[in-house]
Amino acid sequence: MTPRVLMAACLAVVAAHAGATCSRDIAAPVSSNGASVMIDGEQVKGIYPDVLRSIGAKTGCNIVFSVVPRARQVALFNTGKADVLAPASRTPGRDQSGTFIPMINHRAMLISVNNGRAPITSAQDLLSRKELRVAVVRGFDYGEHYTTLTTELQKQGRLFVEVDVLAVARLLHAGSADVTIMGPTLMAGAIRRESRVHGLQEKLKAEAIPELPWIQSGAYLSNALKPEDQAILREALEKAGKSNQIMEGYLRYFRADVLTDSVRPRP
Repeated sequence: MTPRVLMAACLAVVAAHAGATCSRDIAAPVSSNGASVMIDGEQVKGIYPDVLRSIGAKTGCNIVFSVVPRARQVALFNTGKADVLAPASRTPGRDQSGTFIPMINHRAMLISVNNGRAPITSAQDLLSRKELRVAVVRGFDYGEHYTTLTTELQKQGRLFVEVDVLAVARLLHAGSADVTIMGPTLMAGAIRRESRVHGLQEKLKAEAIPELPWIQSGAYLSNALKPEDQAILREALEKAGKSNQIMEGYLRYFRADVLTDSVRPRP
């Protein structure tokens, strides 16, 4: 191959890659999720929307956000009616519906108002403290042990299942629930945006238990996407994950001490 022909071939490849864009609009339903996703009227903001918009600008893909409850967001993804699920913890069930791209490592913790009670050291310990009422968000999933724990709490009649993090924060603030299970950044983000629970953050404590280990969190791309569209978005999300854009977003919103025990950069 002559230098001129080789140069022409290289330019053609570059042009083809530069022109790559999605074949249709990309549906990304979102729900309020701490600083990860913030809903302000019709506006969608936060760490993950910022990254997705950046990806849309770079790839030419039109990512369309819609606001839904978390449980509805997950259901749309599971039925192939949502192209992107973010943020999302990695679970075997979700792996059946799409391709996971890790962005950070995180873990759920037990969060409660610090009233001097004895520490909770395990899931069994929590189950035995039958005076403690537990609130969680419908659609959140932190793996098999989390599901088992919440199922047992439901059987005991001690579980409140709420539509979003803010609803859980209000229960804690009012003393109607004693403990929640989620990432501390989710709670901190919700408290920051809601005047009715201001001051709650300073009263909270977070406890780690072995049944809720560190897991991957990031974004899922639906199997319903055309292979070429999924390839474009997957490459862009992989680059964002490796560059730790999500972790940088967390550091813009939260003090380092809020992150230390619950959020880590992707390896």
